[in-house]
This record gives sequence, structure tokens and C-alpha cells, in this order.
Amino acid sequence: MDTNLVSSLVISYLLGAIPVGVFAGRALGGIDPREAGSHNIGFSNVLRVAGKAAGIVTLIGDMGKGALAVLIARHLLGAAGSDWELAAGSAAILGHMFPVFLRFKGGKGVATALGVLLAVDWTVGGSLVVVWLMSVAIWRISSLAALLAFGSLPLWVWLFHPNTPMAMFAIGTTVLIAYRHRDNVARLVSGTETRIGTR
Repeated sequence: MDTNLVSSLVISYLLGAIPVGVFAGRALGGIDPREAGSHNIGFSNVLRVAGKAAGIVTLIGDMGKGALAVLIARHLLGAAGSDWELAAGSAAILGHMFPVFLRFKGGKGVATALGVLLAVDWTVGGSLVVVWLMSVAIWRISSLAALLAFGSLPLWVWLFHPNTPMAMFAIGTTVLIAYRHRDNVARLVSGTETRIGTR
């Protein structure tokens, strides 16, 4: 296997594994998000337990990890490795979900996946962001917005980026994110899911 490819995958996983939410929660909110709320290190829980500043930094940082993984792969692999950018993005998402630095207990991958998609194809990533924002504006439930956004991902791939690697990435990422939200789905069904703004 190509050395640059291996390097890009390893770097991407380690980037994804950086626990931005933990750092932001501690530095800006004085609280470790793993010890409060849903105990998740992602944007929604950090926002809820540590405040807006920590939440925004977490969102930007987690999206940045995904985008940077793609850009590094693009630099290391060149035009010939364009399909492998998605593999690097997947490694970053897995790093966020299962970070070696936190004993493999990480976030749900939504922001990192959005960053990957924005870097690979802004039309696909931007469409997801629009669906997420509209869903948040209507229902104010982050988990529902994430599920609706990624549920629409195959449609945007079919419209804007219809090739096999992107389709495989879309299906795999959507399944992973849905699996990581299984507890949220149960709360949505029971009507007990927390809304954005509730602390």
C-alpha cells in the first residue's frame, strides 16, 4: 500500500480523535462534557452543559477536523487520489467516534462528517447544512436535525456527485450516524429528547 495513503489515513484518524469538545468545555465552560448532560463530547452536549462559546468552538473544531483530513489527503495523494479523500474523511469520522485518546468513547460524528463533505464537494455538504439548519429552526432538536440531514445525503449525492465511492461513503456514514443516535431515536419516539437551548 502506498506510503502517502497510509500516512493520510493515520493522520486523519488522529485528527478526528482530538477531543475538541473536552478541551472547549473545560477551557470555556469549566466543565468536562463527559461528566454532564448526555456525557457526549459533541456540539449539542457541550452547548448544553458548557455554554454557547464552548459549543461554537466545538462545532467549528469538529467540522475543521473533517475538512482538514480531506485537504491533507488531497495534498499527499494528488489528483490521482481523489477517491481516497473519502477514505481519509471516513478515518477522521471514525477517529471522532472512537478516539484512541478517550478509550474509544467519542462523539456521534455529525459535525466531522459535515466538514468532510464540505471539503469533498461543497454542494453536497452545503445541502446537508441547509437541511440541518432548517430542521433545527423548525424543531430545535439537534439529533432530529442530524438524522434528517444525513437521511437526505443519498439524494444530494445522486443529484450532485453521483459516483460509486461517494455513494458508498454516503451509505456508510448515514448508517454509522444513525447507529450512534440509537438512544436519541428512542427518546424522540418517547417524546423526551432534549431541545436546543435547554440546559
